[in-house]
Amino acid sequence: MIKPRSDLKPNTADYENFPLVTANGFREYDARWLFGKEINLLGIQALGLGLGTYLNDIGVQPKIVTGHDYRSYSQSIKQSLILGLLQAGCEVHDIGLALSPVAYYAQFALDCPAVAMVTASHNENGWTGVKMGAQRPLTFGPDEINAIKKIVLEGLGKPRPGGSYIAVPDMRETYLQAVTRGHKLSRPIKVIAACGNGTAGAFAPEALRRIGAEVIGMDTELDFTFPKYNPNPEDMHMLHAMGDAVKAHGADLCLGFDGDGDRCGVVDDTGREIFADKIGVMLARDLSAHHKDAQFVVDVKSTGLYLTDPVLKERGVKTDYWKTGHSYIKRRTSELKALAGFEKSGHFFFNPPIGLGYDDGIVAGIAVLEMMDRAGATKLSALYDGLPKTWGSPTMAPECPDDRKYAVVGALVKDYSDLAAKGGTLLGQKIASVVTVNGVRVTLADGTWGLVRASSNKPSLVVVVESPASEANMRAMFADIDGRLSKHPSVGEYDQKI
Repeated sequence: MIKPRSDLKPNTADYENFPLVTANGFREYDARWLFGKEINLLGIQALGLGLGTYLNDIGVQPKIVTGHDYRSYSQSIKQSLILGLLQAGCEVHDIGLALSPVAYYAQFALDCPAVAMVTASHNENGWTGVKMGAQRPLTFGPDEINAIKKIVLEGLGKPRPGGSYIAVPDMRETYLQAVTRGHKLSRPIKVIAACGNGTAGAFAPEALRRIGAEVIGMDTELDFTFPKYNPNPEDMHMLHAMGDAVKAHGADLCLGFDGDGDRCGVVDDTGREIFADKIGVMLARDLSAHHKDAQFVVDVKSTGLYLTDPVLKERGVKTDYWKTGHSYIKRRTSELKALAGFEKSGHFFFNPPIGLGYDDGIVAGIAVLEMMDRAGATKLSALYDGLPKTWGSPTMAPECPDDRKYAVVGALVKDYSDLAAKGGTLLGQKIASVVTVNGVRVTLADGTWGLVRASSNKPSLVVVVESPASEANMRAMFADIDGRLSKHPSVGEYDQKI
């Protein structure tokens, strides 16, 4: 294997003869580059050879599903990836244009241990990436990504004979049948399916129609220029458009899907966006009524209502707060055999009997519609207003250099852990818990909490605060965190404050 280079420039002879791969593209739980500038087609081929080599090294049968999202360059990138996988001796099952959850489903349907889905998710045009896994329904975390990074960047890929290619032209229909089988609404709930001109437009509206919903498509035509906004249901441009559409059509709700369909955003019948952690509480209420001893996993940025909601407490529902990141929540949900996992960014993970354990925006959307169906005449807005009121901040990101952010977070972990160990108080209250699985999340006796963690992909920290008691307590929690952070000169300006 030729050792990749990071210094190649487009429109040169070397660029056509050597693989370009920059180290920064290997992230915590997937790989993502600016195509052309940070990786070229030969670099993608090197990634395929590296992934195939890794599968052989860990003793996983080199039988792998590939698919691609709808961008002008994704198919050529997938074909280069396939070349590398074939070079590594892999049996490649190519499902064509797909969503990430369709590729994850295909691992089960085709009995393939591994997956390599070419997608840049909701990123702007120019980006590409690969979501990978070798133990369904899980995707890689830092250990696996770092192992592949070493193989690729050091040119350690090992060509093997026996590679083969199998085209799978009918996976879309196979998937749609699987996710809709056994689901039928008792009434035609009027739902807008917002797809932002991303790949979900070819899948989500049809799936929702098949379960009996009255579906109004919004930006469902596939257009890889993304003429209005990137397909990202966390982005306020898309959320505002979703809210406007609900009002214009008198719809019961709008479901928004991201570029590769593994996330789902929700806007209620009043046009109000409901962030995924609160949707998760509503789903936990609904599901725990039908599944005894239900357990859930949520990320540390999520609302504290999972612990304080009286309905969930009365039913003895257990919730585990875990590391932010779809790969982490997916793995934790699997390890604990929880009924479901929810991440504030809009990833929903349902274990059997609801789903197969991976994040699927369409399965999540169906779960929301079924929750509404069971609620009868009660509107989604009423279900949301029925939750205990909380006062919460947006996700705030104070600047902090990559080489300093973990030390700063470590200092706050020590501050709050020491204070709790000494029986100290905060805002005049006893500290109920200090969770340190991903930064520090400190919770007070009245349920007020604050989180500080290092951003996974930017030179910044992440700060979130919430209180079920009062806005004053929420602001006081932020003031305490901000005061501690201000003692560290490497912490800079916030992108926003409360």
